[in-house]
Amino acid sequence: MSLLNDALRAAEQRQNRPEVAAAYAGHSQPAGNRRYGLWILVLLATVLIGASVFWFTTRDGGEAMPAQVSTRPASETVSESNANGNAGSGNTPVDSRPADVRQVAVQPVASPIGNEPVREPPPAPEPDAAAPPEPKAQKVAQERARLREPEPKPEPVRVEATDPETPASKPVVAENKPAQEAEAPTPPVKQIRETPDAIDRRVSRELSSLLRSGENREAEQRLQELATIQAATASREVFARQMLVQGMPDRALAWLPLSVTDSDAGLRLLRARALHAKGGLPDALAILESNVPTVNQNAEYRVTLATLLQQAGRNTDAARHWSALIAEDDSRAAWWVGLAIALETGGEINSAVRAYSQAAQLPGLSPSLADYVRERLKALQAG
Repeated sequence: MSLLNDALRAAEQRQNRPEVAAAYAGHSQPAGNRRYGLWILVLLATVLIGASVFWFTTRDGGEAMPAQVSTRPASETVSESNANGNAGSGNTPVDSRPADVRQVAVQPVASPIGNEPVREPPPAPEPDAAAPPEPKAQKVAQERARLREPEPKPEPVRVEATDPETPASKPVVAENKPAQEAEAPTPPVKQIRETPDAIDRRVSRELSSLLRSGENREAEQRLQELATIQAATASREVFARQMLVQGMPDRALAWLPLSVTDSDAGLRLLRARALHAKGGLPDALAILESNVPTVNQNAEYRVTLATLLQQAGRNTDAARHWSALIAEDDSRAAWWVGLAIALETGGEINSAVRAYSQAAQLPGLSPSLADYVRERLKALQAG
């Protein structure tokens, strides 16, 4: 089609030129004949061009030979045509050729041997550094898009620092193991072994609970088990005292042998009370006087001894023990009453009146003992 346009354009230019002299000297060619010849030439050129175009199209369609398609992108073809056609124009050029002509870069050329088309070798890949420039229109569109939409800032990449692995790494517990195996074994709790005294105190508390509940037989069985392995002084004292309260001195004496009571003041006191309950006053005094503790060690021991001495008629010895108790603590009204009785029985009336008066002034006396003190004071003062 471009050849046909060029031929028509050339014919019009020749037709508009001024008439020249005839080719032959002496003869002038008429204007009508000359114009008629030009039109014949134009027609012949048109027929030839059309025949050649028809031959190319029918040949390609009949043989159905594949056309060599250019590997260059469409943008490259468009840029070349724009550069050739409108190099000096400022507007964006538009290629008027069809899309198939723009995309097809290489047409098959007839081979001198046979009918196979000669294919040109594919162009060598261009290096990345020499990439073709983008078209001007595409650059303008990208600039406008860049101005309208700001580029998103890249998010900072967080890099977590990992500790370097040591050569001797800890063993990893597998997930499929039970929780009991995964947990680290707890260190065994060191159990403190109970001493004989601690065991004796614990059993004595158990015996007290059993005796308060009336379980005498069970309490005695527990005491029997403990007594086979140790002295069990605390447990013996608890059981024997409760038997004396219940009025069973023989059962108390069964657990208070001399081999045990000699080394313990509390057990000696219980044995003496059990003997006194059975009517053995001399035996009780012998047990108590064998090894008398100090007042601050066992005040109950000295009170029992002073009382039994008064019953035995040994008032001077009794007064001596009462005086030792009052010297330790003079706020006990009962101790003053004991001293007053010992002094009155021993014939020391004035000292007895002073002791009764002191006892009457202190709190803590039972009603019966308070009445006794008042009666003795009246009798001795009237006397």
